Amino acid sequence: MNQADCGERHRKHTLQRGKGPRRHAAEFMGVTEEPMQTTFLGIEIGGTKLQIVRGDNSASITERKRFSVDRNQGGTGIRELITTKLDEWVRAARPAAMGVGFGGPVDWRTGQICCSHQIEGWTDFPLRDWLQGLVRMPVAVDNDANTATLGEALHGAGMGLNPVFYVTLGSGVGGGLVVDGKIYHGARPGESEIGHVRLDREGSIVESRCSGWAVDARIRELKKTQPQSALARLAARAAGGEARWLTPALAEGDAAAQRLLGETAQDLAFGLSHVVHLFHPAVIVLGGGLSLIGEPWRAAVEQALRGFTMEAFAPGPQIRLAALREDAVPVGALELAKRALVSRQEQSLPPSFPAG
Repeated sequence: MNQADCGERHRKHTLQRGKGPRRHAAEFMGVTEEPMQTTFLGIEIGGTKLQIVRGDNSASITERKRFSVDRNQGGTGIRELITTKLDEWVRAARPAAMGVGFGGPVDWRTGQICCSHQIEGWTDFPLRDWLQGLVRMPVAVDNDANTATLGEALHGAGMGLNPVFYVTLGSGVGGGLVVDGKIYHGARPGESEIGHVRLDREGSIVESRCSGWAVDARIRELKKTQPQSALARLAARAAGGEARWLTPALAEGDAAAQRLLGETAQDLAFGLSHVVHLFHPAVIVLGGGLSLIGEPWRAAVEQALRGFTMEAFAPGPQIRLAALREDAVPVGALELAKRALVSRQEQSLPPSFPAG
């Protein structure tokens, strides 16, 4: 065996968790041992919530803590909360690595935050370096929509399909693309900003028509113009979050609710048609609050999308509802953590010897 073969065998051996002398001896004796489980941490930092989860090698969540975010405390308040809670979890679980999905533009290479559109105090903050200083372990940071896409692609509605495009409709509209099991970043800052795709030359964008806030505003207007509709009646006392009344109004067969759903689906499908023509995803996963409407929403988007894509692409990508729901970002963060650990291990290995 030459030196190059020897070096490569050492590299593969080291990366196979649990393949130490004890494991090989057990296999020789006919005894099979389960590989040791490694613990990972995942964090979701959003505009309204902070989630910290513990998970295993399969990115399954084994423990979770969820906290409400006080916007008045800004980024400083969120970092103080993270500092307190991480100290408890690191001492108890001894995790190997951490992944973070952050609600805003991120330089994924360095883990530096560009800004948050919802919380002050994050502009140009070196989140990865700060966290590594706290926990002394590998840390990976990415945009929350990218992170959710990775979770859905590997463990949710996109499993077995490639490429996977994910769109989340909540207070804003975000998206992500996973190709061959990896987040597609492109040039910096590396987010698939489907929410800022223009729907006309006047400046209307997907987010201004399809976000949860946009739907809320349309329902508030509906209460004035069509107060007799079931949707207006159900949402009469709501002072925010009016979109949640769409589902019961649709169940009553309300014409106003059906029209609003159809128009919103048309706008989203028009934006997604550009994704289809440019990237040809095998599946588009619909996430966020509006996805909780369920099958009526999925079917409306699927039908509208067919009218906006060229015939050569028929029948087009599958349209699926997100399977992980609120777990999409945390599960994706656990996957980021796993990859951060592998990257650190590879960097610590001796290089393969050149053939001599």
